[in-house]
Amino acid sequence: MRHILILLLFLLPQNLFPQDDKLLTLPEHIKPEDRICFALYTVHENILKLTAQFYPIKNFEPFETTLQIKDADGQWKVVDSTQIVYPGYTAHFRVEDWDDTQEVNYRVEHNQTAFYEGIIRKNPREKEEFVLAAFTCNSIYPRHGGDISKADILDNMKKLKPDLLFFSGDQVYDHSEHYLYWLKFGRDFGEIIRNTPTITIPDDHDVGQANLWGAGGKKGSSRSGISGGYYMPVEYVKEVERAQTSHLPDPYDPTPIEQGIGVYYTDLKWGGISFAILEDRKFKTGLEGLIKHDGEVLEAVWDSSIDTRIFDVPEAKLLGDRQLHFLENWTTDWEDAEMKTVLSQTIFTMGSNYSGKHGLEVYADFDANGWPQTGRNKALQAIRKSFSCMIAGDQHLGTIIKHGVEKWGDAGYSFCTPAIANYWLRWWQPPNPGKNREEGAPSYTGEFLDGFQNKITVKAVANPTLPQIAEGGYLSTRAAGFGIVRYNKSNRQITFECWGRNTDISDPKSQQYEGWPITISQTDNYKIDAGYELPRLNISQKNQVVTVLDAFTNEVIFSLRIMGQTFQPIVPKEGIYSILIGEGESQQKILEISAQKKNRETIQVFIK
Repeated sequence: MRHILILLLFLLPQNLFPQDDKLLTLPEHIKPEDRICFALYTVHENILKLTAQFYPIKNFEPFETTLQIKDADGQWKVVDSTQIVYPGYTAHFRVEDWDDTQEVNYRVEHNQTAFYEGIIRKNPREKEEFVLAAFTCNSIYPRHGGDISKADILDNMKKLKPDLLFFSGDQVYDHSEHYLYWLKFGRDFGEIIRNTPTITIPDDHDVGQANLWGAGGKKGSSRSGISGGYYMPVEYVKEVERAQTSHLPDPYDPTPIEQGIGVYYTDLKWGGISFAILEDRKFKTGLEGLIKHDGEVLEAVWDSSIDTRIFDVPEAKLLGDRQLHFLENWTTDWEDAEMKTVLSQTIFTMGSNYSGKHGLEVYADFDANGWPQTGRNKALQAIRKSFSCMIAGDQHLGTIIKHGVEKWGDAGYSFCTPAIANYWLRWWQPPNPGKNREEGAPSYTGEFLDGFQNKITVKAVANPTLPQIAEGGYLSTRAAGFGIVRYNKSNRQITFECWGRNTDISDPKSQQYEGWPITISQTDNYKIDAGYELPRLNISQKNQVVTVLDAFTNEVIFSLRIMGQTFQPIVPKEGIYSILIGEGESQQKILEISAQKKNRETIQVFIK
């Protein structure tokens, strides 16, 4: 037992023991003209939401602030005013009826002394290629390699000019001083986020925990997280979510959870892409009372003889009923959208099997979204209906994985981006080669069962090499980096890129991590092999939305904005189906169509 306890102590996230780290403090003597640190914004359905992050308001300085835009005559015009919220010193602006067809200069003003300027970009809906830059795990402890310059990332983003930035969690690693380290995040990345729509979602370290099973917001009893719920004072959690998520589009259902903690799961439409933003930790069931072996609560399985299928608790939640309902409604909402993507904190599998500095093999990790298995499958079954790929972080390890539920590869692709700074190493190296690998592909690719016996097809992994692990250096030497996702709207293809730190991505000689780039088709995210055909549709107008439903239960089978004017739906089972073609009042309905192995019928559809 003693050696197990020592092992578990070693495997706890090292940033829980910061005694040898230099503590971060506020810059001294912040001048009134520098009172505004940074700002985050999004524009969704002609609503601009912007959060300005302030340094502490001092003495008798006012708590009022304004948002201004530069008009055609070059004059600054106030479009909103608000109070700075404490704790956290955040100001939240909202402007409706925003004209997203124009690029606009903005500034946040405080006390007619401090001015923070940036650009609200115009909606890039006309661009053929939409570019998303994705980041995760911004540890800034010096020994973690995070307190060194982010200049390489900023330089690459200035050259790339992405249409959207996504920070998937762990923007802050300090577990008691979110505000101080959040300001540091803003100083590090403010140069790019001030001019670019940005999605930030908090993960476990952001809310002061080693791991997080949110359990619907209940009060947690331990920072390890295994009890389920939130350990930190509720005002701490609220301040974190207020700072990181209040600039996102309005929540789908804003009803608070336990302790009055809010929610932020929502969707963002930008540039012809619809993003579902999930909270895959918030409703996830805690481990206490569910996950035991030999009388002990497990956080991970280190014994290969344990059959982890025994830990699948059907009533345990992953996304929770509320978010599954949101995904079902989002699936059929294609207004101003050609392609869809799900953004979450981590991917829906266990994408590594070694963890820690000394390479200890872990057979199952309950922090990963491979557990609970039933909840994981429900999530993937909902997500694949919209032919969405998935982008997340958290694991520190860059991966491309095609998920499976009933069969290998029958759900979507996920891209887990590598950590911005990577102290806690993970990698993927199963003892046996994957099945059905592509010719010449590494042995760690192909078809596997993850630690919870979920079906996965591994396409690429940004594993650190053994010499790099031994060296223990930072950044490029520890498989750190970031992800780029390119959406080609003309051919509905998605390209995933995985770049290391200290790399110039504009240099043709620069290399991505092994296995990247990877390009997939939109429809690869829900491949139905050996399915049943519905009649071929000849539609009078191109690129219409086609939604297929079970004729008796009205359950959505899938929904897709097709390319062109012809489309033959394929469904996984025999049965009677209904088809909806088009949107709004012009939508046409075809009721009670029988699926057949070979269906040679053609239906002409006229859209007004």
